[in-house]
Amino acid sequence: MQQPSQAPEAPTSVAASQGKVADAPPDNWVDRHAPGVTRPYLRLSRADRPIGTWLLLIPCLWAVALAALADPDGYRPLDLWLVIGSAVGAFLMRGAGCTWNDITDRDFDAAVARTRSRPIPSGQVSTKGAVVWMVVQALVASLILFSFNAAAILLGIASLALVAIYPFAKRFTWWPQAFLGLAFNWGALLLWAAHTGSLGWPPVALYGAGIAWTLFYDTIYAHQDKEDDALIGVRSTARLFGQNTGKWLVAFMVIATLLMTLAVLLAVLPQGSILQLMIALAGVWGFGAHMTWQLAQLDTEDTGRCLRLFRSNRDAGLIPALFLAVAALL
Repeated sequence: MQQPSQAPEAPTSVAASQGKVADAPPDNWVDRHAPGVTRPYLRLSRADRPIGTWLLLIPCLWAVALAALADPDGYRPLDLWLVIGSAVGAFLMRGAGCTWNDITDRDFDAAVARTRSRPIPSGQVSTKGAVVWMVVQALVASLILFSFNAAAILLGIASLALVAIYPFAKRFTWWPQAFLGLAFNWGALLLWAAHTGSLGWPPVALYGAGIAWTLFYDTIYAHQDKEDDALIGVRSTARLFGQNTGKWLVAFMVIATLLMTLAVLLAVLPQGSILQLMIALAGVWGFGAHMTWQLAQLDTEDTGRCLRLFRSNRDAGLIPALFLAVAALL
């Protein structure tokens, strides 16, 4: 008698058995090119999913360009190092933050289909090994931070509190995406201070714009996990908003665009030209237009589409970064 065929193994189980992470892009550089011994740790840092590094770096790029735009002398030679240091620092601190997140969430991750193939719940990396890896990344990142001025160093140290709190936010609030926004956009304050030596209203408005933007894109991202989150008691804005998500996303889009417009006006009007103002604002309007396009494409029940739209926010954030950079050169 013929035996019934076995059901195909779940994608997450296949990924874990191969040492891969189920929600990483296929054929990513870690799986293809990184030395085997380093792969579990690079996966722990999300190096196989670079979108998070981009989203952490982009507010830094905004701030450097906006600070140069507000500076009568424009760009300074140090700004090249600020951009390079921010890029390397974003990679390292995003890695350290993700490692910390996976340490604190290891039990939750083991209960969610999309995340149970991650290095700690799948057994690729021990918790002790993850702690050591987190410390190494943070220490290397600190070398970059300490090359900046005193104001930026103090702001960088202060950001550690937000990084430490964020993984626990989903346990006590329906708004963990707001805590992510506070942490992920801190670079808007830090890099402005690294250029100018102090803070002001333009970076504060830019920081607010980034927080609203994070609420926009991370709510879209959170819709991938809302069913598993409901089962294990994890809170998110996706679960909180439910069928009203579209209305909330419109509000976040409008707030992000208006606050970025305010940041540009505060930075340019005191001494900038009309041409600089129009180019900078064109970047802001392009930013808003991209989010409008995302809303038109969104289907919160289509997890694949949610992931694609979430990743498209790299391009959304680079639009104002490019236009601000060009305006500051004029």
